[in-house]
Amino acid sequence: MATIGVIGGGGWLAGALLTPALEDGVIRPRQLILSSRSGEIAGFEDWPEIVTTNDNEALVARADIVVLCVRPQDLDEIDVDLTDRLLVSVVAGVSAADLAARFGAARIVRAMPNACAEYRLSFTPWFATDRVTDADADFVFRFFSASGQAHGITEEAQLDYFTALTGSGPAFPALFADAMIRHAIGAGLDPETADAAVRQLFLGAGVLMAQSETPPSDLVDIFLEYRGTTAAGLSAMIEADIASPIFRGLSAARRRAEEGLL
Repeated sequence: MATIGVIGGGGWLAGALLTPALEDGVIRPRQLILSSRSGEIAGFEDWPEIVTTNDNEALVARADIVVLCVRPQDLDEIDVDLTDRLLVSVVAGVSAADLAARFGAARIVRAMPNACAEYRLSFTPWFATDRVTDADADFVFRFFSASGQAHGITEEAQLDYFTALTGSGPAFPALFADAMIRHAIGAGLDPETADAAVRQLFLGAGVLMAQSETPPSDLVDIFLEYRGTTAAGLSAMIEADIASPIFRGLSAARRRAEEGLL
C-alpha cells in the first residue's frame, strides 16, 4: 500500500483535496503523512492515524507518492530528492521540466484544481509525463475525482490556459453575480433579497448547464427566440459585446499563468 506525503498539507487546498479522498476511501488515514512549517495541521481530527511533521525530508523518506501543495514562491524553500517517487504537483505555473530539475523526479503529474474542490465540484485538468505508470495515473484520476471532475490532458501547455479558465473557480462568475446584485439593489431590492436571488439563480443555472446536453450557445438562442424579457436583456448584452471583456480577462489571466507570476 503506497504512502502519500503532502508537502503543504496544512493549507486550505490540501484540505479541500484530501478530505473527500479520505471520505471516499481513495486514501486511507494510515497511508498519509502531512508536512507544514509548524508541523501542526488542523482539519483532520476525524483521522487521528494521519502523521504530521515539519520535516519535508522525513516525509519524503516515508512516502511513495509526494504531493506538492504550496505556492509557487515557496518552492525555493523545499529541498528534497524525489527520485523514484511519483510527484503530483498542484503548484500553478511551474512546468514538469522545472520540477524534474528541482527535485530529480521523472514520474510527474501536474494538475490544476480550483476552489470548488471543497464542495467536490472542481474541474481538475491533469497532465502526466511519459514515465508515469498506468497505476500512477489510476491513483491520480481517483484522487482528483473525489473532489470533482478529473480530466486528463495530453499537452502540458494547456495547463496555463486551464489555470485561467477553470483555475479561477467561482471568481469570474462571482464578478458577474456581484454586478447583478448591485443592479438589483439599485432597482429597489433590499441587499439580503438581492443576494439570495442571485445566488439561487447561479446555482440553478450551473446545475442546468452541467446536466443539460444542450450547449450554452444553444440555450442562448432558445431564449432569444422567445423574444421576451430575457431576450431583451440578452440582446442588449450581445450588442454591448459582452464577450469582449470576458475574452480580455481570460487572456490576461493566461498571460499571467504563462509568466509564472501567480
